[in-house]
Amino acid sequence: MNSPSDRCYGFVFLEIFSQEGGIQAYVKDVLRAYITLVERSSSPILTDIFLLRDAPDCQNPLDTGLIKFHYLKTLPPWRGRVKLALSLLVYLVKQRPQRMFCGHINLAPLVRFLCQPLGIPYTVLTYGKEVWEPLPQKQREALQQAEAIWTISRYSGDRLCQSNNVDPNKVKILPCVVDGNKFTPGEKPAKLVEKYGLGNARVLMTVARLWSGDRYKGVDVTIRALPKILQSCPNVKYLVIGRGDDLPRLEQLAQELGVAQQVIFAGFVPTEHLIDHYRVADAYIMPSQEGFGIVYLEAMACGIPVLSGDADGSADPLQDGTLGWRVPHRNPEAVAQGCLEILQSRDERTQADWLRQQTLTEFDQGILGQKLGQLLDF
Repeated sequence: MNSPSDRCYGFVFLEIFSQEGGIQAYVKDVLRAYITLVERSSSPILTDIFLLRDAPDCQNPLDTGLIKFHYLKTLPPWRGRVKLALSLLVYLVKQRPQRMFCGHINLAPLVRFLCQPLGIPYTVLTYGKEVWEPLPQKQREALQQAEAIWTISRYSGDRLCQSNNVDPNKVKILPCVVDGNKFTPGEKPAKLVEKYGLGNARVLMTVARLWSGDRYKGVDVTIRALPKILQSCPNVKYLVIGRGDDLPRLEQLAQELGVAQQVIFAGFVPTEHLIDHYRVADAYIMPSQEGFGIVYLEAMACGIPVLSGDADGSADPLQDGTLGWRVPHRNPEAVAQGCLEILQSRDERTQADWLRQQTLTEFDQGILGQKLGQLLDF
């Protein structure tokens, strides 16, 4: 049992460190900001984090001893779920945290079931598509009865409230951010220009999972836009970074449209090499339907102009179009027109220094710490 003078918080997530992805990157940023707040606190803050699918041997740069991580991955997976439920119950009864933070909607019914009888309030973190449609009753009730719901964009908040009859006053925005010290402008790396055959080319780029379930990312739409783009800019090439089972379909589409020579599928690129790949680009193109879209921030912090869909959470990083082009996300004609405008215009949205400054003013990592501190009343 913690001392009455100690603040105590618990978090539970599906996984953070065993996979790379937008959600995982976001959660790591949130936890880094949280750890900084804990370090600066004038009074002790006890924190336990429960991870259903991360194993003790995972690479966890945040496990510095300041907060306690519980790694619960087991085989078969059902044992991990049982272990999580029992571990959470013991923790809640013994520690009586001031609040629990539930890191995924799939865990929310369990958190609600355990917290409510003990009078422990809980907050649910949401991201995007997982809460945009009507949820099963138990998940919907877990949202409705949460003390608060944190989400990454205005669009995601609106969709979850409308689809699941949630009080909008419960929803707070905790946005994605970008490390402006890491993602910086720079010259096109000669090694990558040579590697991908991009000499004298105007380069469009997308970073996305190429899984058949993620076609909303719009790589196929951009490929369909290429014939029109090439009519006006014949030296354009399209660099696609990512891997997944949809790659054969995309390669076939490029062949059918006669643009296979202009599309370069680079495969998976580790995070530490992404910055140089952004610098290769003249424009970052992802006509998608995102909950937010961290990649837009990364590109703009590198001074690269961006194009997104016009009916999703990308409204926040693009600041309602002030910082980039927003077009109907499944419309190749609109994507082509937007790409040509980026490549041919002198709009301030294509000016690297201005674009970077405007992005970091709203979405630098320090902003996340400020907003998190306000939400936690630190």
